[in-house]
Order: sequence, then C-alpha cells, then structure tokens
Amino acid sequence: MNKHLARHEEGLFIVVSAPSGSGKTSICREILKMFPDLRFSVSYTTRKPRPSEIDGQDYHFVSEAEFKEGIQRGDFAEWTENYGNFYGTSKKAMTAFLNQGNDLILDVESAGAKALKDCFGPGVFIFILPPSLDELKARLRGRGSESDEAMQKRLRNALNEIKGIDLYDYVIFNDNLEEAIDRFKSIYIAEKCRRERLQERIKDFF
Repeated sequence: MNKHLARHEEGLFIVVSAPSGSGKTSICREILKMFPDLRFSVSYTTRKPRPSEIDGQDYHFVSEAEFKEGIQRGDFAEWTENYGNFYGTSKKAMTAFLNQGNDLILDVESAGAKALKDCFGPGVFIFILPPSLDELKARLRGRGSESDEAMQKRLRNALNEIKGIDLYDYVIFNDNLEEAIDRFKSIYIAEKCRRERLQERIKDFF
C-alpha cells in the first residue's frame, strides 16, 4: 500500500459567517450534500430545541449552568451570547475531528471566527453577503411579522457582523444561490489542493 494511503493529512476547517438573511444555511446544506466526507461542526447551545431539531445532530442542547461551567473550564474554542442564549464550539471535539483528518464547516459569527483563528491558526474563512444592503433589508423584513424595533435590531446586528469582513479570506455574494454554491465548492476544492496542505504526500512521492 502506498504510504500516503495509510496516512491522513490533518483536517481542514472552514469558517462561514454571514449576516442573517444571506442564505448561508442553504449554501452550507448543499455543500455538505456534495461532499459526504465534509462534516458540519455541531455547536453547543442553551436555547430550547425546535420541534424538528435533534439533540447531537442540529445542536448539543445544554442548560445555561452547564454552558457556563464549560466556559470556566475553557471547553469552548469560541462562544457567544445571542438574544439571551449561549452558543459555542467544543475545542476538544474540533481538535479530535481535525486530528482524524476530517474537514469541518463551522457556522459562527465574526467574533467567533477571530477566536477560532487565534486558537487553531490558519483555516479557510468565508463571508457570505446578499447582493446589496437593500436586498439584506428586504430579506430581514420577509423573515416574519416582527416589530419595527426587532427588525432594526436585526439590521444593526447584521451591519456589525459585516464590519468584521476584513478577517476573512473569501467573500461570496449570494445574488444567485446556484452560483454562490459553485463559488463555495470552487474555494473548497482549491484549498484542498494547496501545496502546503500536501507536504507529506509530496515527500512520499519523491
């Protein structure tokens, strides 16, 4: 057996961020279908599960006390509080996945992306945007019968999220879902072919 077949490279992690209403979830869902070996990092949260959600698959649902104990122990590579609920990425689980050679997609906010870069070093950081600010406002308005105050709060949060865009390697404008998915796919394939990610296999070749 060739040496490179017996040895796995360390996994690649892809951090995806976007303001609410940018289509991030739809894009990630399609990418995960295309690449069965690409995994989605399941976050921990203190919010209550929705009827269709499964513990351990959509989120790891824990109590606020459990989450805060995890913060004190340093269990989370990144965590945030959003609308009164806590969300976080397990440092131990992420390390184990990457050491096993698994590639991961992480859906986090820009503050979490910075924490992951500080904790794990170089990954692939992708920011997804709607075609324009007017389109972002329209998508936020179409998300339900929220009050003007709640909609304005979502818009402020979205604009604050966009301010962190300089942290990212790639930007995808989601003006057409299929094209946005193709751009994401192209980024992933190109990053997997980077010379520095293939050093062990190159050594084996020679």
